[in-house]
Amino acid sequence: MSWLEMLAVFAAGIAAGGINAVVGSGTLITFPVLLAVGLPPVTANVSNTVGLVPGSLSGVIGYRRELSGQRARLLRYGSASLLGAAVGAVLLLNLPEDAFVAIVPVLIIAALVLVVMQPRLSAWVRERQRDKESTSAHGGPILLAAIFATGIYGGYFGAAQGVLLVGLLGVFVQDELQRLNAVKNVLALLANALAAAVFIAVAEIDWRVVALIAAGSILGGQIGARVGRRLSPNVLRAVIVVVGTIAVIRLIFG
Repeated sequence: MSWLEMLAVFAAGIAAGGINAVVGSGTLITFPVLLAVGLPPVTANVSNTVGLVPGSLSGVIGYRRELSGQRARLLRYGSASLLGAAVGAVLLLNLPEDAFVAIVPVLIIAALVLVVMQPRLSAWVRERQRDKESTSAHGGPILLAAIFATGIYGGYFGAAQGVLLVGLLGVFVQDELQRLNAVKNVLALLANALAAAVFIAVAEIDWRVVALIAAGSILGGQIGARVGRRLSPNVLRAVIVVVGTIAVIRLIFG
């Protein structure tokens, strides 16, 4: 990579770390950049997953106050997220690269739809939160199964995993949305970390990319936790949609 390409990857890491802490769509920033600098799709995906783990941890630390008193909830949901991520990582490593190239554009498009629909999803979540009978302190088996499925998605690719998680938690669990967002950050961290551990053991990783994304995402995670809520949601969503669309075009025609 040239110095300009390295700077682009580092900047993408900052953006992804901040977005993951607030929304959960950072891969839609970093993945297209890694494709643009010439990495093969699977190598880009596994290197991106490993690189974003420190940033996910940074976001969790930034939301540590909201995690107070949620240990039992985290243990329950975290187990489901870890198991799902293990399945997703194994699928990524065992399916042929052609399958990844074919599947990921569909996943990215679905993730972009989720990002665009997030305001309506959030409004629906808030409405559900007002109905005390429709939610509980820990959800139920349906929520656990959904978190497991989201973990599979996170282990395989994971773009907008956070949007899925916060939507599920908001629908099934009775609590403040900021506290649920903090839980979302932990679950995404667990899924990414488990997948990263698998990838480090057996996959081909570009460690330059990992270092650049890790450094950027750590900084971005702190920025996102502190000031990300002040950013214009419409601008943020527009950026995500643009870079995600570029990724789809590159995967299909590139």
